[in-house]
Formats: sequence, structure tokens, C-alpha cells
Amino acid sequence: MTAPAPQGGAGPARPLFATRMTELLGIAHPILCGGLMWLSDARYVAACVNAGGMGFITARSFPDPGVFRAELAACAEATGGRPFGVNLYFSPRDEDRASITGHAEIALDFGVRIFETAGLPPKDALPALKEAGATVIHKVSTVRHALSAERLGVDAIALVGAECGGHPGLALVGTMVQAPLAGSALGVPLSIGGGIGHGSQIAAALAMGADAVTIGTRMTVAEEIWAHRAYKERLIAADEASSRLILATFRNTYRALDNADARKVADLEAAGERDFAAYQPMVAGARQKEAYETGDWERGVLSMGQSAVFAREIMPVAAIFASLLDEARQATHRLAATTLARA
Repeated sequence: MTAPAPQGGAGPARPLFATRMTELLGIAHPILCGGLMWLSDARYVAACVNAGGMGFITARSFPDPGVFRAELAACAEATGGRPFGVNLYFSPRDEDRASITGHAEIALDFGVRIFETAGLPPKDALPALKEAGATVIHKVSTVRHALSAERLGVDAIALVGAECGGHPGLALVGTMVQAPLAGSALGVPLSIGGGIGHGSQIAAALAMGADAVTIGTRMTVAEEIWAHRAYKERLIAADEASSRLILATFRNTYRALDNADARKVADLEAAGERDFAAYQPMVAGARQKEAYETGDWERGVLSMGQSAVFAREIMPVAAIFASLLDEARQATHRLAATTLARA
């Protein structure tokens, strides 16, 4: 899955913004490339770090401890010593949480000190992470959960709106509402995600009180993402209405590419099916991975947010960052050139 990555790279572009998040993580740009199941491997994460942002290897993508260690080593080599992150998803299932706890220990032993946590609150893992000096960014979908995580003791929050791919939560509050609400309510650094794929949104998020943005879908057309080119070409063809929300039946709402399997899931929900076994053939993680491997994008429930509309070309991560930062710079210039109407 992991291809060789360049050593260290030429380094990130000149910083455009300095925020609490860039200071907390020691990064040049307030761009967090959130963990992508199956896709956030060493090559991709290293490219995000070398471009001046922060990336997170998804621990769940590498269930074998030995393979996970090798992935960490590959990322460390490719970043030339720059810190990188690990994504830990805390599932409601006891056996899954036990596995992730083991992966957290491996990451800490390796020297990783930046973690993106998601799913259940990381209350059981947080003491060990904090004792080791780790920085923990917890991902949530509501301001209420953000405040709860802040009280728990996490170092920063990633708050996603209804536009995000994967799990946007049950409330489905949009990013434009989430950002100023959380910006005024939280004391810890805040990253805003959900539909973020254009540089003007970075400038807007910072203006609304965020300290960074969390980007997922926009990055899935990066050259460093190992998925099949046919899958990336489908994302390039997508517009803002090419995703659909499914699995609300199980209080686990998921925004996915509107493909054949997602429509089968929607049909089962419309028919009132409550037995999850009926959904398993479409939602199984292995089927999702096969879609990425083969390029058969009609197969599996594939996380995709509305920001796919901004992904118009397959290009390196560094080029995507450069485009985002140029758009953000233009946005700040437009704002600076705007004059208030005279009374």
C-alpha cells in the first residue's frame, strides 16, 4: 500500500497565518489533514507534514501491530524527523477499543506525540497519552461534545459540520454555524472541518474564531493517496450534490458517495429494515478497501464530503496546499480591499 516517499522534501511554503494551532503543533500552515480510513498511510501523511500541515496515520488501517510499526517508521523517514500524527478511533465495541489501545502504546513507544482521536471520548486513553506528553486533538460533531471533550482535558478540538464525509453526527449542523459557535465557546485551539476544500474557507474559518481547518475529501485526489485512479477521477467529476446521507436508522449517520451500494443502503432504510446484517454486504470495511484498490467506485460505502466539488485535478499534496494558500491569500486581500459604507 505504501510507496517510497521523498526524504523530507523541500519544506513548506512561507507561512501565511500564525494561530494557536500552528503554535501548538509546530506547523507552518493551519491545515490538518484528518485521518482517512484505509488511505492515510505513511506516504500521504508525510506529504502533508512536508507541505507544512499535519497528517494522521489511521491506526485502524493497519490492524497488524508489526505492519503498523513499519508504517510509523516509513513516515518518520519520509518526513526527515518532522513530527507527524496518528488517528485513533475509539469504537463502542470493546474488542476494537482494546486493539486501538495497543496501537496507541506502539505509537507512543515509537515517539509519536500528536494524536487525533475520534468516536467515543478518549477518557480511558487520555491519562496515558497526557503522561507521555502527547498532544490530543479530539474530533466531534457538535459544540456540546466539544465542550465535554475540553472538560475531559484534550488539548484541541476538531469540530466537523454536516458537510463532512464520513460521520457528520446526528444534529447535522452546518460548518458556517459550528465555527462561530465553537470559536466563542471553547478555550482550547479549534479546527473546523466539513466541506472545507477552498482557500477562502480557511480565511473565513479563522475569521470566525477557528485556529485551523480540518480537510479530508479535498485531499483524496492527491497523487500520494494510493487509491486507484478511477476512484479519483470519479471524485473529480463529483459536484456538491454527489453525496448522500445514510445509516441514520442506526443513529450512525454517514455521508458517502452516492453510488450503487449507498443507494442499496438507502432503499433498505426506506423499507424499514432494522437488521444490520442486511446492510453488512454493502458497508463492510473490506468492501470499501476493495473499491479503493480496484477503482470500482460503485462498490462499498465510500466516505465523501461536499468539498469534493473543489477537487478538480489529481496533483501532489504540496500543489494542493499551494492552491489553498493562494486562494486564502486572495480572500484576505479581497477583505482588506473592502471599505465600510460611510454613515
